[in-house]
Amino acid sequence: MRRILAVVALLVVLSATPALAITDGELDGDGHPMVGIMVAMGWHEDEEGNEVYGPMWRCSGTLLSPTVYLTAGHCVEEPAEEARVWFGADMRDEDATGYPTSGGVTGSLHVHPEYYNAPWWLHDLGIVVLDRPVRLRQYARLPGLDLIDRIVYKKYPSKSGGKRKLGFTAVGYGLQKAFTNPKLWYKEEANRVRMVSYPKLVQINVPGYTGPNTLVLSNNANTGGTCFGDSGGPNFIRHNRLGKYVVGAVTSFGTNGNCAGLGGVQRVDRQHALDFIQPFLN
Repeated sequence: MRRILAVVALLVVLSATPALAITDGELDGDGHPMVGIMVAMGWHEDEEGNEVYGPMWRCSGTLLSPTVYLTAGHCVEEPAEEARVWFGADMRDEDATGYPTSGGVTGSLHVHPEYYNAPWWLHDLGIVVLDRPVRLRQYARLPGLDLIDRIVYKKYPSKSGGKRKLGFTAVGYGLQKAFTNPKLWYKEEANRVRMVSYPKLVQINVPGYTGPNTLVLSNNANTGGTCFGDSGGPNFIRHNRLGKYVVGAVTSFGTNGNCAGLGGVQRVDRQHALDFIQPFLN
């Protein structure tokens, strides 16, 4: 496959007009209450050049326990100092929710230990440890080691080049439409509604850019996909023996600026990922 030339982190910078939801998807409603929207807080320059403390960008993420929220590494990177997270399916009423400066749950930021030592997409994982627990009936679950490989290559040995088709359920609060002109995305209304789509596996374990730690998934009108603001959101593995809430990967990047064609996700089933996440759950 042709080498991917452009990588776009799928966060929304709050100095620009925020964005809509999952591309070509549908309303999630109460389908995934463990998926929340986060805002990174920290010191930064405002439009007039003044140093201020406040919202910097927003992402999506998933509760693995009452206090452990899984997201992407670039969602919790410096200069962010803390996060504020909400779990409402519809975050449009700022007076009711307090978004983006009050309400929700605050938390401390933790980035994968190798995130700053290599290209960011190789270890694009982060954790927010919430300051108080969020009680739900069910939380997302981590996959077993190399689970995606075991599913994909179970029917066809890898040496044959064949792969079992695998689908995912992507959930997030990012842009809703793919745009032919990437400069136009900021003109859309900010709905901040939790959405869901069903991308399919396109690329796995390809030497070079994708490598062993990331997957490339579809992003089109048939399957839906992810866009700005979906970074860190879960891609649940769709498999009838796993249940609905096993996080196979987190949304990490897009292959172009108009959120169409392909999307990149960071695998959670690799040893380095599980070694990073599991201690927060112990």
